[in-house]
Amino acid sequence: MRLINTRTFELTQFDNPASIPPYAILSHTWSEDRDGEVTFQQFTTLSHETLAQGASKQGFTKIQQTCRLARERDLGWAWVDTCCIDKTSSAELTEAINSMWRWYVGAEVCFAFLADLELEGKTVVIEAQDEKTKGGTLRMAASVGVVTGLGRCRWFTRGWTLQELIVPRRLEFYNKDWEFCGEKSSMRMVLSRITSIRPEVFRRTNLVPTLSVAERMSWAATRQTRHTEDTAYCLLGIFGVNMPLLYGEGEKAFARLQEEIIKESNDMSLFAWRMTPEQSARQTHWGIFAPSPREFAECDGIDALVDPMHRNECAITSKGLRVTPVPGGLQGVASRL
Repeated sequence: MRLINTRTFELTQFDNPASIPPYAILSHTWSEDRDGEVTFQQFTTLSHETLAQGASKQGFTKIQQTCRLARERDLGWAWVDTCCIDKTSSAELTEAINSMWRWYVGAEVCFAFLADLELEGKTVVIEAQDEKTKGGTLRMAASVGVVTGLGRCRWFTRGWTLQELIVPRRLEFYNKDWEFCGEKSSMRMVLSRITSIRPEVFRRTNLVPTLSVAERMSWAATRQTRHTEDTAYCLLGIFGVNMPLLYGEGEKAFARLQEEIIKESNDMSLFAWRMTPEQSARQTHWGIFAPSPREFAECDGIDALVDPMHRNECAITSKGLRVTPVPGGLQGVASRL
């Protein structure tokens, strides 16, 4: 893992996970103008004075502000994906993407920069009903403008930011002017309404592996990625699987993801996806695997098959998928298959 020294702006490589110091991490969306971001090569060729004083690229501001916020929390190190990963190295990129979940878990704090969020109104305390706590009330500190504008932010539409929303122990939101807008722990109900993710997930990351494959897939149903393959790659951490990256394989990446999930889990909800009426009208026959997360849009209420007495054995063979069902093992998803 490569980290930025928040005071000197030097990059340092930490090969031993045990030696990684406390660090802050940035979550953001890349600018539409990809040239506005700072690459690893650009960052390493600039002088420390230039980095500290600022430069014309928007990406420099993100790095500077991330380091500033980290220093304010007495954190000497920070991680920003644009300049901490050498994306010209396919091996390094593969390792980074397969490690992303762990890196966000390990961060002391994550700063979510919402480039299209304008702060309006004063900070208020909102009381919202929490159905998951039997009618209890959550007190959420957030600006009025944040509550109304948060859901329109591009950050909530991108595939890569899904795990960056769920994983961090502490997640703070900042608007386009780098003004603090609230944090995940006090905005669970607001975030749940925006994302359709149950609010307790934002409090307990360890809950994620216990939820059904179908429910986790539904979180990504409306999210988009720049590359088709990233639709699968951005979900590796959410399903606890690893696989090599093959940019150029297109939709095959999502099929490979489902194959890897089958190897790790016998949760049959993976097959509970449904085509839209428009898709069904265009094509009458489909394979066993879903073409994309979109087909899981209505699967947020499906439970995982966790009863050890009703586990079905699945395996990928040279002829396709082999399923050895146990009587009763398809209960809960049979109506969706």
